[in-house]
Amino acid sequence: MTVSVNLGPRSYDIVVSSDALAGCGAFARQRNRGTLAVVVTDEHVARHAGQVLASLESVGYRGVQVTIPAGEEQKALTAVAQLYDHLAGLKADRDALVVAVGGGVIGDLAGFVAATYNRGLPLLMVPTTLLAMVDSSVGGKVGVNHPTGKNLIGAFHQPIGVWIHLSVLSTLPAREYRSGLAEVVKYGVILDAEFFAYLERNADAVLRRDDRVLQNVVARCCRLKGNIVEQDERDETGTRAVLNYGHTFAHAFENVAGYGAWLHGEAVAAGMVCASRLAERHWHLDEKVTQQQVELLQRFHLPTKPDRWPLAPLLAAMGADKKNLAGSLRFVLPRRIGEVSLCDGVPEDAVRTVLEECMRG
Repeated sequence: MTVSVNLGPRSYDIVVSSDALAGCGAFARQRNRGTLAVVVTDEHVARHAGQVLASLESVGYRGVQVTIPAGEEQKALTAVAQLYDHLAGLKADRDALVVAVGGGVIGDLAGFVAATYNRGLPLLMVPTTLLAMVDSSVGGKVGVNHPTGKNLIGAFHQPIGVWIHLSVLSTLPAREYRSGLAEVVKYGVILDAEFFAYLERNADAVLRRDDRVLQNVVARCCRLKGNIVEQDERDETGTRAVLNYGHTFAHAFENVAGYGAWLHGEAVAAGMVCASRLAERHWHLDEKVTQQQVELLQRFHLPTKPDRWPLAPLLAAMGADKKNLAGSLRFVLPRRIGEVSLCDGVPEDAVRTVLEECMRG
């Protein structure tokens, strides 16, 4: 399946394939005229990256693979500087292709390097986790963390294409796979009630990683996100903000727990439930909407409440969220399954109460 993201001169295709990773070389060559391809990956997926590198070399690239340690802590300016050094040593020109082979950390890190080195290098995304396939590889948001908050240093930099090879999911650890399912559920809640119902009907097949179901799921998520990005590429109108459902809570959970203690999708799962509880309090959302989310997330073995972290640092982290306006807390809250709205001026006391209730379970 091919999903096109239509952004004028920055348009690109997302290919969702069961074919070999070898196909990404020809895919890249059709979209880039350079001679150098720098494959950025981590130690967990170096084998997959090696296949991508061979594919790129088979179509005439001079390929170089840079393998870094795995982990959220790599999303930092120190790792960015190391990659700059590699590119400088290779004398990378503005046609040099940066190829991100990995999960969200690699995509965000390599993408930020591509966005900023030589004022912008072409970027090819080859996501290897479910979360990266359905979310972080699409849309052009790239960046790294700062000690005071997640993704505070970043840019918009659209890839020249996204090559999604579903068979790599067979080697993905179960916890990582389930983490990606949180973002999948998110798309149903924010945009597509029919898709949410599809997930409810096919939850067992999704957990089995059934190829046919997975192809439908991944392609649908990419299409839904592509639709939003086409309307609001740079997050300027508020349309794109709906993609952050659950994330104001989630980013605070990740920050306070310590980056990496909770996987991103785990934090998003609990964050969505907290946001839905907040909607119950803020505009009387029917609690059945929250319960539907809880039940589906539990079927996917995802957390539905935060740990008992201290409230003060959680609230401080939310106060630093990029979506806030003039110091006022903003949340994406559900109206019903398939529809959410951006809500300004949510009282801190309401957020505190919801956190306390959710922690108690």
